[in-house]
Amino acid sequence: MPTLNWLTREEDIRAAARVPYRLLEEVPDLSYGAADTGNMLIQGDNLDALKALLPYYAGKVKCIYIDPPYNTGSAFEHYDDALEHSKWLAMMWPRLELLRELLSEDGSIWVSIDDREAHYLKVIMDEVFGRKNFIDTIVWRKNYSPKSSARHFSSDHDYIVVYARNEVAFKPNLMPRTAKQDKAYKNPDNDPRGPWKTSDLSARNFYSLGTYSVTSPAGRIIKGPPKGRFWTISEENFRKLDQDNQIWWGQKGDAIPQKKRFLIDVKQGVVPQTVWHYDEAGHTQAAKKEIVALFGLEVFGTPKPEKLIERVLQVGSNPGDLVLDSFLGSGTTAAVAQKMGRRYIGIELGDHAVTHCQPRLKKVIDGEQGGISKAVNWQGGGGFHFYKLGEPVFTEDGQIRQDIKFPLLAAHIWFAETKSPWTAPKKPKAFLGVSDGRGVALLYNGILADKSIGGGNVLTRITLKEILKGAPKDFAGPLTVYAARSALSPATLKKLNITFRQTPYDVKGR
Repeated sequence: MPTLNWLTREEDIRAAARVPYRLLEEVPDLSYGAADTGNMLIQGDNLDALKALLPYYAGKVKCIYIDPPYNTGSAFEHYDDALEHSKWLAMMWPRLELLRELLSEDGSIWVSIDDREAHYLKVIMDEVFGRKNFIDTIVWRKNYSPKSSARHFSSDHDYIVVYARNEVAFKPNLMPRTAKQDKAYKNPDNDPRGPWKTSDLSARNFYSLGTYSVTSPAGRIIKGPPKGRFWTISEENFRKLDQDNQIWWGQKGDAIPQKKRFLIDVKQGVVPQTVWHYDEAGHTQAAKKEIVALFGLEVFGTPKPEKLIERVLQVGSNPGDLVLDSFLGSGTTAAVAQKMGRRYIGIELGDHAVTHCQPRLKKVIDGEQGGISKAVNWQGGGGFHFYKLGEPVFTEDGQIRQDIKFPLLAAHIWFAETKSPWTAPKKPKAFLGVSDGRGVALLYNGILADKSIGGGNVLTRITLKEILKGAPKDFAGPLTVYAARSALSPATLKKLNITFRQTPYDVKGR
């Protein structure tokens, strides 16, 4: 498979592994609404934030939408073109790697982009996600009138590049039928089954039973299908359909027969297409009006309309699914997800996480009626927690920070051992859980309420007995135990089928 090379590639493809795990610290004064929704608004560098989310949300996100900088010349204004391009790729690669890890097996990622970087993005996403997991490229017609000031062409479209975590498991939803599509169905003969439209009963493909003659209600004998074609059904099945009034002979009863297709029999949706017109998916002028209505001025140069994000989430997610946008911008993805009954995580680096995203989501929860609100009958409700990035879990010399609480370290250890997120119970236990038949346990920060040597952080027969009290009744090992020290001999550990890992040295969290 072809790969893309750039100035700092070798360093950039290892960047995600070097990012430290950081804490997510809630800012209660900026959180709003219902406390039990699980929605998150995070302020901070999205590379650090994505790494911080891994222990909790790896493999849990159904739909990711991102609208990264398009590399227009202003995104990295202090660099020349060649270095600017390399810096854009350096920015995207590690973030795409972490986003892939967060996607569920049946999830998908949608990336808005234009012609400046679209083709390079496709190549690196082939490498990160796998070429076979490329789904399609959507063309969004974003303008409804040409730009007369354009130097060469009026650029009227953007792209949305779509990849799946696993293209076999990804099942896009059908798009809702529109009134325009339904308008094609009529009922000129007052059929009690309702509106219908005709479909051809002949085709060019050879069919041995498709050469018979038919007689119309008006008495016209039609000696077979049109020249060079064959009826698509046998004469017996044709007669059955005709008797059931499923054949249309025209208003005068003497036309070439066609089959009636009833609206009630049509699938309740339409297969998504790859060209999205502005009248269905919104346009940039509408997006700017939405921003002005929310904030009183046009503070974002290239916002996306709520209708565009609505369509992405219609195809790529269902109510209750988790949606992620790590380039949140003005907060559109989170706002639309809230209105459509999805859970969401939004990440934004700048101050406008506080000055724009947070106030916008407050308005949504209070019942704001802009964008898609009326179309989805949004009445308000829900809530979100606001977080900022805290200190790294580990110090520079590899030690666990002394102020790290048990659930935080447990989540990192569980993720390191299982590559899956850990959900902390209301009352955490030293026995963290079982994955593929192997138990994982952690002795740390007095989780056993000081049962033995050194405050209960040492593996002994006593602490092992306490650990196993939290295991399922049918658990028979093997068991991996993280602790400050083990007082059990290697022979005893082997006999008991225990793998001992010493904290902090064996904690794979950096």
